[in-house]
Amino acid sequence: MAKLYFYYSAMNAGKTTTLLQSAYNYRERGMRVAILAPQLDDRAGRGTVASRIGLSAEAIAFDPDQDLQSMVHADIATHGRLHCVLVDEAQFLRKPQVWQLTEVVDALGIPVLCYGLRTDFRGELFEGSQYLLAWADEISEIKTICHSGSKATMNMRVDAQGRAVRDGPQVEIGGNERYLSVSRREYKKVMRGEGTIAPLQPPLPL
Repeated sequence: MAKLYFYYSAMNAGKTTTLLQSAYNYRERGMRVAILAPQLDDRAGRGTVASRIGLSAEAIAFDPDQDLQSMVHADIATHGRLHCVLVDEAQFLRKPQVWQLTEVVDALGIPVLCYGLRTDFRGELFEGSQYLLAWADEISEIKTICHSGSKATMNMRVDAQGRAVRDGPQVEIGGNERYLSVSRREYKKVMRGEGTIAPLQPPLPL
């Protein structure tokens, strides 16, 4: 039976890498997938999802007011049977769009795999994440590590000097230069002015 899945994490946990691996697994078995990505995240170019380790794939870009159920219907009408829908940066979904994805699962029998952040830099839920947490059939955390060595669960926005940002709009697109994933303990320390932020380092050789 098809299900709606929500895979969430803090920044830099490899969500897009996991999405691309899932897409590859389906395609390797001769199954067709559709990758959806919000238009506002254009770091890799509109209609492209890309991971930090260099993997990328074409995607169908959608805007906040687009009907995703209708988009999936149109894709099937044009290209034929669809075996899975994957959504990158799912935190940017709107409430109606999450409901539309439940319809893709329940009415069309197509599994939907959503990958995104749970909370913003203030520790508040994104709209898409809120309703995925409420309505998804299965919820799973993709884990990553804080510079302290503990599990990272919070997203910290930083300015050009690497200082923590406490106020501002919820959505500000950026990568490692704007966001760090930290543990809740470290997040509290930095926000109280009692700690410093350790920038991400180049990965060690294998």
